[in-house]
Amino acid sequence: MQYISTRGNPDRKRFCEILLEGLAPDGGLYLPVAYPQVDAALLAALRRVYHEQGYAALAFEILSLYIDDIPAEDLRALCAKTYTAEVFGTGEIVPLRHLQEGVWIEALSNGPTLAFKDMAMQLLGNLFEYELARRGEEINILGATSGDTGSAAEHAMRGKKGVRVFMTSPFGRMSPFQQAQMFSLQDANIYNIAIRGVFDDCQDIVKAVSNDLEFKRKYKIGTVNSINWARLLAQVVYYFAGYIQATDNDQQKVSFAVPSGNFGNVCAGHVARQMGLPIDKLVVATNENDVLDEFFRTGVYRVRGTADTHETSSPSMDISKASNFERFVFDLLGRDGARTKALFGEGLSQTGRFDLSADPAFSQAASRYGFVSGRSTHANRLDTIRRTFDQHGMVIDTHTADGLKVALEHLSPGVPMVVLETALPIKFAATVVEALGREPDRPPQFEGIEALPKRVLVMDADVAGVKAIIERECA
Repeated sequence: MQYISTRGNPDRKRFCEILLEGLAPDGGLYLPVAYPQVDAALLAALRRVYHEQGYAALAFEILSLYIDDIPAEDLRALCAKTYTAEVFGTGEIVPLRHLQEGVWIEALSNGPTLAFKDMAMQLLGNLFEYELARRGEEINILGATSGDTGSAAEHAMRGKKGVRVFMTSPFGRMSPFQQAQMFSLQDANIYNIAIRGVFDDCQDIVKAVSNDLEFKRKYKIGTVNSINWARLLAQVVYYFAGYIQATDNDQQKVSFAVPSGNFGNVCAGHVARQMGLPIDKLVVATNENDVLDEFFRTGVYRVRGTADTHETSSPSMDISKASNFERFVFDLLGRDGARTKALFGEGLSQTGRFDLSADPAFSQAASRYGFVSGRSTHANRLDTIRRTFDQHGMVIDTHTADGLKVALEHLSPGVPMVVLETALPIKFAATVVEALGREPDRPPQFEGIEALPKRVLVMDADVAGVKAIIERECA
């Protein structure tokens, strides 16, 4: 299996090369040359594997379609080490919870940091440690988080040999619980950098450092953001697991509703659909930062500036520049690397927008690729949290509420709708209290986490300053 850049770089690379690399040298994102196809016989076999052997075995089978430069038994062992009841709180790993007729919630937040990011990040930590040991090398991970990616990455990488993590986050824009999960870590290989600004300022720093090829190579800079293909690939697995649980035959279609900020989570659904998983709709749910909803409604992709990025009660989606969106547009444009580069390179940097509304390809976003979208506001999520609890006795977090609100607008008779859970409600307790008048349940291991000592550096959005921190700590 070989991988190419969305921006047309002619180089072909293997999985373990891009595992540690992040962005391609031309600034593009990696995708496989072609998506492996899952026909009816293979899907039936995957269903048997899941029911008879469990999630870790399913992960191995799917990852094996994309990874051929790690020995099969090693990859199987890595999956078995990652997806355990001890790590994810249940042997089912991603159980479906029935909400109402035709609607299910896929529980993805049973991992160490109570967010869906653990599903991929735990595997990524083990993959990194494995590959670095094979090479006898080290890596410096530079990441950006709007809330959950950072804590999931840090908890997955803490204590890993050969790994340092430098995680940027928007100062004051995460929930107190999210901040505590990150800033309370005292591990020597974890560095928290709070940036005065919004998530996109953090993401721009990561991209700028990654695009400085000399610095990137000298300090062996890697990434755990969803621009890293390995992380997105790990997320593909739970679409298969959700589909298998929601159906009893391999002809039935299923729709997925996905709370979306950076487009990584729903892009994994796009990959699963391109592989042949019978997905009807991929429902993109945004909050007030609706750059993705605007595109799927109008064909216009319009990046917002810092001043126009709203601070909301679903803060992990407070994103106005969706990095992973480039992967989908590359496919939408017939895998035209030159055109993708023009749109996402010079185009966005000069005008902050592009318009595909008149392009025949745009109509295929829904008709060929299954994408529909919708938007949720603070009032909507309060109402959704309240109704879900009153009618079903289930407490959901703010992002999952956004997903559910938009999901209910796109139901089709006879097609199960699976809403991907984003996090446990305790991570966004203030809004749950506003909706329900009560604190959500808090797992015992997180009692008093907000009061723990914090280890974090606060600074302005400054690429040179972040580079200086990496240089100092790697000296």
